[in-house]
Amino acid sequence: MLSTIGIPGLILILVITLIIFGPKKLPEIGKATGQTLKEFKHSARELTNEEADDVKKVESNDQSVK
Repeated sequence: MLSTIGIPGLILILVITLIIFGPKKLPEIGKATGQTLKEFKHSARELTNEEADDVKKVESNDQSVK
């Protein structure tokens, strides 16, 4: 989807964003977005690690039962 936007489209989006929020607010928005993405990645990593741990526990229980 993003590949169809192109450079002129991205420039247009950035200009509109700058007009709407102003130059003083953009760094705050960028920082908040970065923190949100960092927290999301951390949570996703925790979920995948928990899932892997659960699978290992089930596999070890299956081997001990045999």
